[in-house]
Amino acid sequence: MAEVCKLTYPRNQGESKRSRTTLECFVGCLLGGAVGDALGAPVEFLSLASIRDRFGPTGIRDFAPAYGRVGAITDDTQMTMFTAEGLIRASHRLVEQGDSLAPSVIHRAYLRWLDTQSGRSRCPDTGLEDGWLIQIPALHSCRAAGNTCLSALRGGEMGTVDRPLNDSKGCGGVMRVAPVGLVTADPFRMGCEVAAITHGHPSGCLSAGFLASVISAIVNGDSLGSAIGSTRDTLLTWPSHEECLNAVDSAVRLASSASPTPETIERLGESWVGEEALTISLFCCLTAKDFETGVIMAVNHGGDSDSTGSIVGNVLGALCGKSAIPAKWLDRLELRDEIKELATDLYRHSRGGAGEHPTKAELDKYPGW
Repeated sequence: MAEVCKLTYPRNQGESKRSRTTLECFVGCLLGGAVGDALGAPVEFLSLASIRDRFGPTGIRDFAPAYGRVGAITDDTQMTMFTAEGLIRASHRLVEQGDSLAPSVIHRAYLRWLDTQSGRSRCPDTGLEDGWLIQIPALHSCRAAGNTCLSALRGGEMGTVDRPLNDSKGCGGVMRVAPVGLVTADPFRMGCEVAAITHGHPSGCLSAGFLASVISAIVNGDSLGSAIGSTRDTLLTWPSHEECLNAVDSAVRLASSASPTPETIERLGESWVGEEALTISLFCCLTAKDFETGVIMAVNHGGDSDSTGSIVGNVLGALCGKSAIPAKWLDRLELRDEIKELATDLYRHSRGGAGEHPTKAELDKYPGW
């Protein structure tokens, strides 16, 4: 059974912080996202009525076959893993060369992911097939990757917040940035920069910055409510924030006034775009009783179910830890051991050995470029 983790909004005055910069919460964040992703994978393109026709009146509540197996992850988890890899490699570059250029290193990580999807980029000097992650055979499986991610990466140019590649605000920017919130000093800005590699619309970037900042605040000891409140303050300082702000406020308002049902969720949108994926995910987190109810709620709607499942799993996994994730899902999760290993490496390097010169084995696993 999942460990109950009560969620409240807002944080009570005088509530003490409890740091979650622990291996338990790092692993919980990445495995939790993968579990939510796998739960939503079979219903990603189904309407709510179709979900209920197929799985019964309460919708999908357990893993079902997708991509030829039970517990299959999608491109959401694949790209999240390459985000984490890029962050580790950027920190190695910082130690080795004196600069990290983290968005550029993460961009190269995404080009490696693109290669796993049989979609070579137009970069003439790739030198991409190194490191540990791209050598994992199971990652070389196409999992309905978003068109914006594919086209942006194939083009060979890297988008930035100041020089966007396009005007896309699809949720492909926000669904992959959870690792940014675990390790970076300025998670809102870095989340925006990482999303802007492929998604140029402000709402596509700001929703990613918001998620990364919420996760950062959680692992540093804030309650979910306090994390949302402080991140909202940061959002207000960014230009073109109105659409994302309205989405956040809608989630908080609805969480305090409406029942957590699929019909309520669908009042917030379909989650195909960044701010809708964010608002649905925040609503599910704010109204969840525990990890299990949160991710089940997140995937039972007629929208991008695997992305909202992934985001909610990331947040609740960071908040409640790996022990809150039901074993019935972890036991059948694709790439469970590899995701745990990646989360462990991210934790040990960024929290336990940042600034130290990496060993040869570490550089072979995560080269600094």
